[in-house]
Amino acid sequence: MSVVFQRNQTCTSPLVPLNTNAVLVKNLYLSCDPYMCGLMRPTTSIEATYFAPFKPCSPIIGHGVAKVLDSAHPDFKKGDLVWGMTGWEEYSLITETDFLFKIQHTDVPLSYYTGILGMPGMSAYAGFYEVCSPKKGDYVFISAASGAVGQLVGQFAKLLGCFVVGSAGSKEKVDLLKNKFGFDEAFNYKEEPDLDAALKRYFLHGIDVYFGHVEGKMLDTVLLNMRHNGHIVVC
Repeated sequence: MSVVFQRNQTCTSPLVPLNTNAVLVKNLYLSCDPYMCGLMRPTTSIEATYFAPFKPCSPIIGHGVAKVLDSAHPDFKKGDLVWGMTGWEEYSLITETDFLFKIQHTDVPLSYYTGILGMPGMSAYAGFYEVCSPKKGDYVFISAASGAVGQLVGQFAKLLGCFVVGSAGSKEKVDLLKNKFGFDEAFNYKEEPDLDAALKRYFLHGIDVYFGHVEGKMLDTVLLNMRHNGHIVVC
């Protein structure tokens, strides 16, 4: 999900400090992603191992699209469009620019850089093609398949010629997977009293690729239905 700012208000923006690589941006789109929930918990949470937890009384940090207003960084100049880590605020002074990338292609909606051309798209593409090493005809199962990453993995798999099944938590999401995203089959896991029977209904000979967003009982059941030399990605 992306959030767009459309507000007219006069304000004084901060200046870029001298002798730094800082970049001042005006935020255009912000992405609200599931991993952000973990950053609101104590630092022992899994998400906090690769992103710093949110600080009370400070702006939330997340992925977004922005326009450069001023820059002391040699790779960014005024007027550049960028995507990456920024603040949930109208203007952000970004001092850590390792996760800031210049947008080279502006012939698509900028909001795509919070989705298929941003973090969800990169996670889906790298996880599926690089980690899973899929091939045509593979049997692919995706849990939480209607999410930002899962629905992209399913579409990549269909383009490759795989048989794709997804699980989701409502009838509306199941319909979305089958009728819009082109999954071969989908089911509501909340309506399945026996997950093992549900998986065997769609994967009689086992699963080649599991792209998982869910642990616990779902993962335990999938492990019992994996084929030899199968691949699992835990996202």
